[in-house]
Amino acid sequence: MSTDLAPATDPDVVLVGGGVMSATLASLLGVVAPDWSVTVFESGPAVAGESSGPWNNAGTGHAALCELNYTPAAGDGSVDVTKAVTINEQFQVSRQFWSHLVRAGLTGSPKDFITPVPHVSFVTGEAGRTYMRTRHRAMSAQPVFEGLEYTDDAAVMARWLPLVMAGRPADQVVAATRSAAGTDVDFGSLTRLLFDAAEERGVHVHVNQRVTDLERRDDGRWTVTVRDTASGEERTVRTRFLFVGAGGGALPLLQKAAIPEIRGFGGFPVSGMFLRTGSPELVSAHQAKVYGQAAVGAPPMSVPHLDLRLIDGDHSLLFGPYAGFSPRFLKAGSVFDLPLSVKPDNFGSMLGVARAELALTRYLIGELLQSRSARHTTLTAFVPLAEQQDWDMVTAGQRVQVIKRDRATGRGVLQFGTELVVGGEGTIAGLLGASPGASTAVSAMLTVLERCFPDRIAAWRPRLQEVIPSYGHRLNEDRALLAEVRADTMQTLELNG
Repeated sequence: MSTDLAPATDPDVVLVGGGVMSATLASLLGVVAPDWSVTVFESGPAVAGESSGPWNNAGTGHAALCELNYTPAAGDGSVDVTKAVTINEQFQVSRQFWSHLVRAGLTGSPKDFITPVPHVSFVTGEAGRTYMRTRHRAMSAQPVFEGLEYTDDAAVMARWLPLVMAGRPADQVVAATRSAAGTDVDFGSLTRLLFDAAEERGVHVHVNQRVTDLERRDDGRWTVTVRDTASGEERTVRTRFLFVGAGGGALPLLQKAAIPEIRGFGGFPVSGMFLRTGSPELVSAHQAKVYGQAAVGAPPMSVPHLDLRLIDGDHSLLFGPYAGFSPRFLKAGSVFDLPLSVKPDNFGSMLGVARAELALTRYLIGELLQSRSARHTTLTAFVPLAEQQDWDMVTAGQRVQVIKRDRATGRGVLQFGTELVVGGEGTIAGLLGASPGASTAVSAMLTVLERCFPDRIAAWRPRLQEVIPSYGHRLNEDRALLAEVRADTMQTLELNG
């Protein structure tokens, strides 16, 4: 990876941001348009330094196997699994593409970025158990969730989650589901592997290069102004297609592009903190990722989870998240990011959210005021025998939640998913938001190709279906294809244990 801008003159495609989204799009373009010249600009000293970094996310490999916020309960007690099915199918798309890349010679072993880890959902109380039973019935009826186990037997749960069950009151009502199909994904390692492979194909990846301005020319191309963060030197390049995958930095750049489609959008930055332990005794007693339920009134991003992580060959456990607040849109951003993002066109949206999300404001204030002992108390609700000295606090990546204007009411709403913004007749696209994020990167970038190059998709489709067999199909509606895809990806990604 280079800081030299010389090879970057007038590429066909410019990708802003050195995270998993840009890496994935560069890889897909290598499949469907290998003759296109592609240049990547990353403002940090290395790729995968922000949200794609392994310590900046939970690495769950979101497949909706354990995240309860993807399976909400309705007023009548029924559980809607629609979103969970969609997310699982999207993660299966990512696994298929990764499998193709491994077969094509992606450097290293698949175990460098993905390993099998059971995914568990855990609840307490009678209401929680009722919900979990209903959820299990609804999910297990879906082919993509075949094999999901349920139990409310404390002895079984002690085998599934010994660290979570040890020291728990014998009369406490508990329930859980477990999927052996879960994984842990090191998105930092994956991002670096994807960019290494892209560079071998001729993609130019430049670090320490901050994109400071975007302007569309009369000929439809984009002029991209780039500043070297070390020397301060500025250069411009021109491109016919621009993708802004800069995480929290995407919103300010899309605002600079002045496309009508970004009007009304704002961002609300939230930082996350986790308790981490590398104690061999604790790690050996928790070989899973377990998700619980958010507290009443807390936002979806607050769902507590205890995750086994495998990063750079070392095992550790992460518990959280504990929310924090910073006006920065990136960990390496500026304290002026939030105020400078407020524009006349989004002021109303942001003000409306500030008024409507009082519960979120109270939640964040409460989180910020928590003492170390209070955070430890939260941990003991999950791990009753946890000792405070075994755990250290680490700060994860910044997440900028999307604020957008509701078309029906005109009011601003806070959105906890992702949003793809496309403008300039398909010459520019940007991704806003967070979860499920990296796990569904391939599906998100396929959508970029479909929306920005609709006239080319028909020609690209055979090649896409070759590398992603389920492309254009719903896996949940095709059991034979689902079985074929699962068998292939498990073997290729070495997920058979």
